[in-house]
Amino acid sequence: MTQRLDYNQVAPNGAKALGGVYGYITQSGLSGELVDLVYLRVSQINNCAYCLDMHTRELVKRGVRAEKLALLQAWEEGGNLFSETERAALAWAESVTLVAQTGVPDSAYQAARKVFDEKQLVDLTIAISLMNSYNRMAISFRNTPQAVR
Repeated sequence: MTQRLDYNQVAPNGAKALGGVYGYITQSGLSGELVDLVYLRVSQINNCAYCLDMHTRELVKRGVRAEKLALLQAWEEGGNLFSETERAALAWAESVTLVAQTGVPDSAYQAARKVFDEKQLVDLTIAISLMNSYNRMAISFRNTPQAVR
């Protein structure tokens, strides 16, 4: 598959704005590993090859075990591989990413609030929203994953 266009070159201010949100998330106080797990899970749901490749590489650099990466898509069956915080973040990420199907029900919100304070939950939701945006950009314009270059 050939890249359709480089949106970073075509709309540098738009790309920079997304980068600003990414920068905010890195400074938000959320664990980098947690955010990368959420980014990877969102990218799995959206089937974004470019982002799957990128975030898998980031998690490997962070020292995340292969078993954890392999079971991320089935995290609910992952036993002790996933902490309570990771499970809450992944459940919230799925509900928010699949908003057209889930409507993000009160039960999902209440479950997330048991683990995250208000700011953490807002920041997590910004991170989820950002990755959904990046997935849509990468898929729409056919960004080539590093693994196949």
